[in-house]
Amino acid sequence: MDQPVIQTRRLILRPWQESDAPMLFKYASDPEVGPRAGWEPHKTLEESERIIREVFSNDHTWAIVRKRKGEVIGCMGFYDHWSSNIKIGEADVEIGYWVARPYWNKGYCTEALRAMIHYCFNTLGAPTLWSNFFIDNPASGRVMEKCGFRDTGQLNLCSHLYHGDQRPVKVMRLDYAL
Repeated sequence: MDQPVIQTRRLILRPWQESDAPMLFKYASDPEVGPRAGWEPHKTLEESERIIREVFSNDHTWAIVRKRKGEVIGCMGFYDHWSSNIKIGEADVEIGYWVARPYWNKGYCTEALRAMIHYCFNTLGAPTLWSNFFIDNPASGRVMEKCGFRDTGQLNLCSHLYHGDQRPVKVMRLDYAL
């Protein structure tokens, strides 16, 4: 499936481009951003270039771009059953995201997540969406709740995430409503 461009009122979700590396490095090197999402801050521009090539260049990861400035401000994507951080059904997907610190508490993450929810339910046909957040990052959980996700009561350790074997994640769920 070709990866579509997804538009909202203020945002464009589009495939990552190698030319996005300087903006990715600018925000991904912030020590307050990566650890909240489970990855180590980027140390060099070359690392950001490699992440775009090796991690973000696929049909399930989008750059979050502000329409007004054309600036990449974050990342949004999903994982299928086989690559998910948590146990999910075979037809389900797990959604993950991050937004740069200057754009926190401005509704951008909620807007991007709503667009991804729509895509996963209506284009992919996923019956259930999952997401999770480190319990020491409750702002991410509030974004999920605003978008309809509900707490499953499940806590997990995700040892493959940055400090994930020391910080539990809270698992959230959203079922497709007819």
